[in-house]
Amino acid sequence: MSEAIAALKCGGVVVYPTDTLYALGADIYNEDAVRRIFEIKNRPFDIPLSVAVSSFDNIGSVAFVNDNVRCLAERFLPGPLTLILNKKSTVSNVVTSGLDKVAVRIPDNKVALELLYKFGPLTATSANVHGMETPQRVKDIKKQFKGGDVAFYLDCGKLNGLPSTIVDITTKAPKIIREGIITKREILDAIRHG
Repeated sequence: MSEAIAALKCGGVVVYPTDTLYALGADIYNEDAVRRIFEIKNRPFDIPLSVAVSSFDNIGSVAFVNDNVRCLAERFLPGPLTLILNKKSTVSNVVTSGLDKVAVRIPDNKVALELLYKFGPLTATSANVHGMETPQRVKDIKKQFKGGDVAFYLDCGKLNGLPSTIVDITTKAPKIIREGIITKREILDAIRHG
């Protein structure tokens, strides 16, 4: 953990586990580090990165929260849910590809939560080259990247979680962008009864 944090403080990129799959993490407040994520992944700069935080309070440090956000966070977070929210100006446009929205999640993984708690918000994009499958094991992730691309790997064995559900909360009615483990019905029920 201390090695991963040291690498991040130096602007490095780390691979860390989430409750779904492994993610590529960089300090969201370091634009050079965030650009490295796009370069390492061979990802177009116009596809925004999501952000992982350690708690509901930390969502408020990167985005604006409302009652719908609170309802969903209380019911499903930490967990496989990504919320698209209106971003705060502290979040770089490099992270969000120039959009005024940011995708935020709190992964239900002890190692990830400890890293996020001790370091702060990180990018949370899948640990793969853009367009390729995301491996479930670190040894296979290493095969996709060049030697110096990733400063540190936090290896927690095989991860085989399903993708998170993505919900846009910036519109009047919440909009399901991708249905993952959490169903559309569960999302709408949580808001309706919140």
